[in-house]
Amino acid sequence: MAKNKFHDGPGPSQRQLRVGELIRRTLSEVLARGDVHDPDLNRMSITVGEVRTSPDLKIATAYVLPLGGQGQDEVLKLLARNKSELRRAVSKKLALKFAPDLRFQLDETFDRMDDTRRMLGQDAVRRDTEA
Repeated sequence: MAKNKFHDGPGPSQRQLRVGELIRRTLSEVLARGDVHDPDLNRMSITVGEVRTSPDLKIATAYVLPLGGQGQDEVLKLLARNKSELRRAVSKKLALKFAPDLRFQLDETFDRMDDTRRMLGQDAVRRDTEA
């Protein structure tokens, strides 16, 4: 396989980022419109924060969070149960050679932001950052 002369860093390539964002938008639309034939999944509001793809674009990991943060385990189970239907909806909208295998994980970005904000609010840290 030829080496990509435009990307040799440890992070994702531009193609991975572009396809991940397209998958994120498509998943968000499908979940918002309730195109899935599962009433349990359709009654929930789910935020798709990010989608990361493997270098060969065959695996897409979607980082999701239910609105309000309630029922996180239930959301993961419902998404896993409807994975094939979601995969079909994504592949129908995107012109990719292969429909990526969807995997779902909880988006912990907001928790990390809260932890960082709490840490920066401590007196000792504030004193160090002002100097």
